[in-house]
Amino acid sequence: MSPLVLPPDDLPPLQATVQDHRLMQQLEDSVSRCFYEACDGVTQSLLVSCEWHVTLNAGTPTLVIHCQDQTSNWRVLNNITAIATHLAHLAKHAKIRVCPPSELGTPFEMRVDEISLY
Repeated sequence: MSPLVLPPDDLPPLQATVQDHRLMQQLEDSVSRCFYEACDGVTQSLLVSCEWHVTLNAGTPTLVIHCQDQTSNWRVLNNITAIATHLAHLAKHAKIRVCPPSELGTPFEMRVDEISLY
């Protein structure tokens, strides 16, 4: 099978422009807002106690939660299935990364399609 050859006008740019980065940031902000608004009060209060954002790297939405202390890290991890359930409503192939304070070790990561394992 021969590879698909496209005219130069139909190829993606070699480098992303400032406008591309701005549009990606707006999309991530919008997805973050939709996710937060879809969460229940308990999940919203957990998110408020942490720094968090949604990234869209390689087309896979990833909810990144940075916990400020051991208590908030513990609370987030104990509610990971509820958080994953809310995120799964937006994207079935999303991921969650919970980043503890630096002294507590490495981030915990899971895919939302792994909810049944927890």
